[in-house]
Amino acid sequence: MTPQKRSVFYLSDRTGITAETLGHSLLTQFDGITWSTVNVPFLDDIEQARAVLVQINQAAVDDGYRPLVFSTLLKPEILEVIKQANCRMYDFFETFIRSIEEELHQPFIRIAGRSHGQHHLSYFKRIAAVNYVLAHDDGVNSKHYVDADIILMGVSRSGKTPTCLYLGLQYGIAAANYPLTPDDMSVQQIPKILENVRSKLFGLTLTPAQLHFIRQERRPDSEYASLAQCQRELQWQEALFRQFDIPYLDTTRISIEEISAIILNRCGLRRQLYG
Repeated sequence: MTPQKRSVFYLSDRTGITAETLGHSLLTQFDGITWSTVNVPFLDDIEQARAVLVQINQAAVDDGYRPLVFSTLLKPEILEVIKQANCRMYDFFETFIRSIEEELHQPFIRIAGRSHGQHHLSYFKRIAAVNYVLAHDDGVNSKHYVDADIILMGVSRSGKTPTCLYLGLQYGIAAANYPLTPDDMSVQQIPKILENVRSKLFGLTLTPAQLHFIRQERRPDSEYASLAQCQRELQWQEALFRQFDIPYLDTTRISIEEISAIILNRCGLRRQLYG
């Protein structure tokens, strides 16, 4: 069966992150469709809106289906132009704001970007957290581990660095990571450098097949990437996690977003960024 081809537009008078995130989350629940995605951030003047109207209508002709439009637009005059297009529009503000106005007994203020400006201190927290992650990647600056909110540990290519970066960027979490190496396998002990921060440790693991695949991309056909070596390292590290009661997570089939949310939940960490 040939996949249906359809277009989806994400429109916003600011960055468009909210419209894209919510819209994409909804569309993942539908299979058998190939989506052609168009992002239009900072849509804030009539002429630009008319150009987008033409683009939407052309997509409807090309696809044979009217496009879906997810919007967080606030200016009524911009919305009126887009609503004339041959599309199915989902206005997130219109969907939720009216009932909130009724409940709170006051109208909303129609100020674009309010969620970002309201929490400008988040910017500095985000930068500080990301700087911490970068300065404490791959076992560097371990003497400052005491300042970490969490320390991820695992063998090479188990996903420590991208997860730490996501935790810092999206949650403002000061995340360090420590690589377990084949040299550590000679003893079934936590590296001494981590002994005084045991409560901050969290392990990442995955299947040998997945680790083999990832390492093959980095060093094809090397001992480092061999399936047997991957099996040995993972068996050793999981035994270490169990022996010292270090919580850990198999990341084979879950995204970085899910990994990060699970870590925060299991470790009782609080999100530091809002907006």
